[in-house]
Amino acid sequence: MKRVYLDYAATSPLRPEVLDAMLPWMTGEYGNANALYSEGKVARRALDNAREKIASLIGASPTELVFTSGGTESNNALIAGIVLAVRQKKGIDKGGNHIVRSAFEHHAVGRPVIALKRNGYETSSVKPSRDGFIKVDSFAGTLRNDTVLATVLMAQNEIGTIQPISELAEIAHSRGVLFHTDAVQALGKVAFDVRDLDIDSASFSAHKLGGPKGVGAFYLKRLTPFTATQLGGRQEGDRRSGTQNVAGAVGFATALELACKEREQETKRLTALRDRLAIGLKSLGKGISLTIDITPAATPTHPSTISETPSVTVASAGIHNNDPDNTQTPAHLPHMLSFVVPGHESETMILKLDDAGFAVSGGSACSSASLDPSHVLSAIGVPRDEAYSVLRVSLGRENTCEDVDSFLAALAKLI
Repeated sequence: MKRVYLDYAATSPLRPEVLDAMLPWMTGEYGNANALYSEGKVARRALDNAREKIASLIGASPTELVFTSGGTESNNALIAGIVLAVRQKKGIDKGGNHIVRSAFEHHAVGRPVIALKRNGYETSSVKPSRDGFIKVDSFAGTLRNDTVLATVLMAQNEIGTIQPISELAEIAHSRGVLFHTDAVQALGKVAFDVRDLDIDSASFSAHKLGGPKGVGAFYLKRLTPFTATQLGGRQEGDRRSGTQNVAGAVGFATALELACKEREQETKRLTALRDRLAIGLKSLGKGISLTIDITPAATPTHPSTISETPSVTVASAGIHNNDPDNTQTPAHLPHMLSFVVPGHESETMILKLDDAGFAVSGGSACSSASLDPSHVLSAIGVPRDEAYSVLRVSLGRENTCEDVDSFLAALAKLI
């Protein structure tokens, strides 16, 4: 039985080109990048080259990029490191004591923010709209005079909506607030430049775009206050101690380079596959509905910047809201679709589809063991009974029209 993998948002297969780039640094070139002898110098050059390549692809300086073990570590390090540094530098009264986050952040952001309450911080969450966006006016209304940091993820990991990060960052900065974004799902999928976005920090992970698991990075804008929380040998400019994963860094850089080169072509291809899936789901009937509507490219501005977003029903082919020629901010990731199958529990469907040869999820892979409905779906107002019946399909470079059609046939048989 052919297996069809449809959960690229959880993780993606390691690309052969990435493995080829990594292998020399996993076998023959085994030096510690911090050693002064020849083997260490060779490893250091590879690490520096990887750092420079990634930095150039995101519009950063190499000194602003720090390698980590992944997105979770990056988010934890940045959120705690920034607010603690501001408090140490300015004190509670002048530095601020309030943190703002969106209500549908990944747990790698949400839980660190909540944990800071133990250190005396106050937190507020911005509720997204029913169509899955953080509205600019809602965000602005949550900021206070004592807000020190605001964090909004760039691409939502369960429903695929892309947030207006540059507009949100501009508002935050106008109020003297630092701005962080979790860019794990966005990097390599949509245009990403730290200078254009004008953000203070961002987190990344390699395995979402064909790189290895266990390696990531964070961007920290020059002069942004930061206190390291992982202490040791002062690697990474004393911002993240620990012997660097040279092979992982090389793999990350290679994966990102490939993703950026192929992004325009893959965006068109994956958008077409996503639209094919959306239309096919509607044709199945049985009350199936998209968790959120797909907004077409004709929408004049990003949905989060206007007070009302037209409701769009998926009824015809060609909903290419991620066309690279479109100068507006795309509204949705090109490869992700979330939908409700009434009367069927997500867990049961996932297991039955697995038996039929298809790998899909009910939301974030990090929450798959939880019996509670997704906090993301709850945040956007999906009723509790529907939230238990949601599937997420996320497509990737190895998927084809045949994969989409065979999945639709399997789902039709299941329901």
